[in-house]
Amino acid sequence: MQIFVSFLIAVAAFALLMTAIGSFFTVQTAQVAVITRFNRYLRVAHAGLNWKVPFIDRVDGRMSLRVDQISLTMETKTKDNVFVTIPISVQTRVRTEKAYEAYYSLSDPRAQIQAYVEQVVLGHVPGMTLDEVFASQSSIAAAVKHELDVDMAAFGFEIVNVLVTDIIPDAKVKSAMNDINAAQREQVAAGARGEAEKILVVKKAEAEAESKALQGQGIANQRKAIIDGLRGSIEEFQKSIGDASAREVMQLVLVTQYFDTLKSIGEQGKTNTLFVSHSPGAVQNFSEQVMQAIAGAAEVGK
Repeated sequence: MQIFVSFLIAVAAFALLMTAIGSFFTVQTAQVAVITRFNRYLRVAHAGLNWKVPFIDRVDGRMSLRVDQISLTMETKTKDNVFVTIPISVQTRVRTEKAYEAYYSLSDPRAQIQAYVEQVVLGHVPGMTLDEVFASQSSIAAAVKHELDVDMAAFGFEIVNVLVTDIIPDAKVKSAMNDINAAQREQVAAGARGEAEKILVVKKAEAEAESKALQGQGIANQRKAIIDGLRGSIEEFQKSIGDASAREVMQLVLVTQYFDTLKSIGEQGKTNTLFVSHSPGAVQNFSEQVMQAIAGAAEVGK
């Protein structure tokens, strides 16, 4: 009998020990535990080692305090009747001081947040054109965040950030937009090419004009040098031969130039066959014709 009593005492002590140990529980970092007593909310237990009354209190649930990202995809129509798909990321977390509201107010927080996002997007995007939607991604995200901050605060949730990550129009609309953009860029490129060609033509014309001017100046200087040289030759010839007239001297110079020209033609490697009269009478006739032409020009100049 004594052994049986001892056994019962040992069992009771073991049960009390297990009950005492079971009354302690831990909560992880960035997490809270909801404690209830007879299924009625009692308190919120924070990170670390906690204690509850055995058989009376229990851990009804746990909630993370980390930032949770909810990815949504919205499809709506713009003012110019273009259907677009808008991916939206909502970053939210539970307010520690409002853990009770966050745990008991909403049965499905994600669905509730999605409903609010749809309401805000459908209130903004249909009043914008497609170009305005692309230019207003940040304003759409700000509007969604403002509405969610006001509405979800009462339910114990904090909206950390709202991101509109992209604007995706219909594939045909996107292709048409790319074609329009390519055509506009091609138009700009064509204008730039035209301006470049215009500049090249103008510069080429200016270069040709300058080249012609320089060429003409060079020919004029060449002729002036020839005339000065002939004048000097005639003067020197008349000094050495006192009884030679200017006409005779000119004939001699012309004959000399005639033979120099024939020599220059003959020295050219690509010169074709050239038939000229080389008798003394032909040379005299050539010089007479040149002298007559000079005299005629002088008479016309008077």
